Amino acid sequence: MNNVIPEWAESHFPLYSAGSIQSMYGTSNLPRVQIHENLTVLLAVAAGKGSLEVNNLTYELTEGSVILLPANTHASLITNLQQPLHAYKLTIWIQEQTQAIPGGAMIRKSEMASSSNMLLFPYEPTIVSSVKELYLHRLPDRETRHVQNQMLFHQIILQLLEQQEARYTVNEQPSMERSISYLENHFSEKITREHLAAIAGVSSSHYSTLFKQVTGFSQSEYLSRLRVHSAKELLLNGSGTLREIALKVGYKDEFYLSRRFKLQTGASPSGYSRSSFQRVAVMLTPYASHLLLLGLEPAVTISESSEYLNLSDQEPPQSMKFINTNSSAEQIRSLLIDANVELIIAAKEHLEEYGLKAGQLRAVAPIMEISWNEIGWKDQLRLIGRAIQRSERAEQWLKDFEQEELEAREIVQHSTVANDIITILVIKPEELLVYGARNVGYVIYQSLGLRAPTLIDNEIKRLGDQFHSISIGVSDLADYAGDRILVIVFPDAKGSTAHTEAIFQSPYWSQLPAVQQKKVHILDLDDWVPYNPASIRLQLGRAVALFGGK
Repeated sequence: MNNVIPEWAESHFPLYSAGSIQSMYGTSNLPRVQIHENLTVLLAVAAGKGSLEVNNLTYELTEGSVILLPANTHASLITNLQQPLHAYKLTIWIQEQTQAIPGGAMIRKSEMASSSNMLLFPYEPTIVSSVKELYLHRLPDRETRHVQNQMLFHQIILQLLEQQEARYTVNEQPSMERSISYLENHFSEKITREHLAAIAGVSSSHYSTLFKQVTGFSQSEYLSRLRVHSAKELLLNGSGTLREIALKVGYKDEFYLSRRFKLQTGASPSGYSRSSFQRVAVMLTPYASHLLLLGLEPAVTISESSEYLNLSDQEPPQSMKFINTNSSAEQIRSLLIDANVELIIAAKEHLEEYGLKAGQLRAVAPIMEISWNEIGWKDQLRLIGRAIQRSERAEQWLKDFEQEELEAREIVQHSTVANDIITILVIKPEELLVYGARNVGYVIYQSLGLRAPTLIDNEIKRLGDQFHSISIGVSDLADYAGDRILVIVFPDAKGSTAHTEAIFQSPYWSQLPAVQQKKVHILDLDDWVPYNPASIRLQLGRAVALFGGK
């Protein structure tokens, strides 16, 4: 019997477990307690007042306050002698699963440990009460209590994650976000702290504190990162002389750019475009596949799903971190900083689709924009290969693949389908599509040179690799139906394909010659839709087996 991996296991979310829990009282003899743990720390204030000092910033604490400190944070807990502080300290183990499993699911970074900044929740009495109960029963005398403690601990974790999500969903500082957005979009101009503070509606002195809380950087550090990373982008693209680049990003001359560049990176800009990157982040899994094919495992993949095509000739990713596209810009930025990313590869179309802007990510690393819709997978591979200094490897792979295309075309052109018109029909829950030159359409029409329906062929000639698909109604089937029909079905959110019955039971379908002659092929979604070099290569082999009889 084959081992079955449950779908929920593929998400690779981290595992949480409690470390130690302590009760801390502030007294006149011990008014200050130093905190430094190599684990994430939860502080829950049960009574009294005090303050917490972290990174030269001071935060006021009262009964009900909850603080989450990242691992290895140095902090001081200071009591108010008139109302002595009583707090609980809970350390939290966070284990990010790293074992590779069939299907190649990516590792998901802990949301709780993703931020390098302290999180303060001013009043969360429910969490404080749960931590108190956990402390009171820290030495269970029976197994039922032990299980209760486990449930209680995970309830605390759940509440913390929910509070984090709520904080990111409903931003408590929208004016600060507007100010930061302004800086990200006008970094090449001369901008004063007073101007930014005015946008945020706070005083200049308070603005500096808020800016550091929100971004983890001072305003000057953040501005420098935006400018230097923009300069890196221009260097990678070969856009002008060093002096021209300096002026474009907001520096007065190339000498000042070089000083800032070296201060931030430890190297001069002159050799940057020839640098070899090791920690690259990508947006969406196809670009992750491009990188893996070139021998570089992405440090981070930002995607709507952790599903990953497990290729027969390629090891699945071992340490790649996963960030869901539903995460806020602040969450994504924090996770990328934590991963020490050197370069971000993304398509402008995808950034816009998921509500992100290049400026929001540029403070982390330079962004190499590789278009998704305007160019095909071969050009995408070439551009990514050039960006990471692996052009030779990309060209060799393409040369080998083009030889495979010639051999495959030779086989299929001598088969019974050589003169057939092939239609690629995609049935989605609420849409019917006919595919063009991308996805499986690339292999059928371009690699193998098989014929497309006239209306599709005209669009391929007009738009080339940009022509993905056309939406049709059931009554339009006869206009697009060829001698053979390849059908790909997308299930609905519940995994059902019942929506196909409206098509298959329709007289428009039953009257098609391909249906009557039983020349309809149902193709597997996961095998035929992915659009990246390695998947296209596998699709080529499957197409030869389907049409060439081998």
